[in-house]
Amino acid sequence: MVELELIGVRVEIVGNTPVIILRERVGERRVLPIYIGKPEAASIQWALDGLEPPRPLTHDLIVDLLGALRARLERVVITDVVDGVFHAEMVLETPSGGVNVSCRPSDAVAVAARTNTIIQCTAAVIDDAGKYAALGDSDEDQDDMDESPTPDESELLGEFRDFIENINPDDFKP
Repeated sequence: MVELELIGVRVEIVGNTPVIILRERVGERRVLPIYIGKPEAASIQWALDGLEPPRPLTHDLIVDLLGALRARLERVVITDVVDGVFHAEMVLETPSGGVNVSCRPSDAVAVAARTNTIIQCTAAVIDDAGKYAALGDSDEDQDDMDESPTPDESELLGEFRDFIENINPDDFKP
């Protein structure tokens, strides 16, 4: 099994489609993008932001049910990808033993985000659907991005901001 970390929820610009981004915790650090529905994306983002909705969402209900039944979500496993459709299981530990529940990855990740549960995938899934991160995605590159701009860069940024703030659509008419 390959352990993954939930990087976050993004929206693909072209189709305005939400996608969860999972990344290998060790090794090649490939990313696993999974397209999901808007309600599931919102639910995951609420959990990541630590927000509580005014009324429990379905994934909150699942967490409450697990607690009421004295079951614990041990881990989430993305088990397969068939024709671009991902499959997952929630691995539960119950008083009567282990149980695997088939589910959509979006639901499993939403519950995992609420319970701080391990997310994994099979080696076949990451080999088939994993992508190598683009330049700028490594921790080292992120550290470089977190640095403050130099005085020259700050001046250029200031000039660009002034240009954007003072731009007039009439300036582009022939």
